[in-house]
Amino acid sequence: MNFFEKITGSDMAKEYKNFELRAKKLPSDYQAAWEKINLYIWEHTDFTGRNLMPIINGVLELLEETSAEGQSAQEVLGDDIKGFCSALVGDEGANSFRDKWRQQLNNNIARKLGK
Repeated sequence: MNFFEKITGSDMAKEYKNFELRAKKLPSDYQAAWEKINLYIWEHTDFTGRNLMPIINGVLELLEETSAEGQSAQEVLGDDIKGFCSALVGDEGANSFRDKWRQQLNNNIARKLGK
């Protein structure tokens, strides 16, 4: 990735378009799950979204593998897709901008209190 791609995010746009093309090849119940995952997972992004790209790739690989095995999306993800995304992002350690701001606030308060 060169400087221009990093600044503009064009590398991420290409990668995300590839994700969407791969998702369109999935069965309809998996495509519906993919749409919900996209809705919820972006709540955990930093400002750029780069922290989520490997996670999204992993989720898509999971969906591709389990659909090839003949499992339904509900068997794989369960009923709580929002909880699935939160757990997945939390396990991967992806911090959102809110997490970073919270940590910064805690550090500032601790510094002011002399701790």
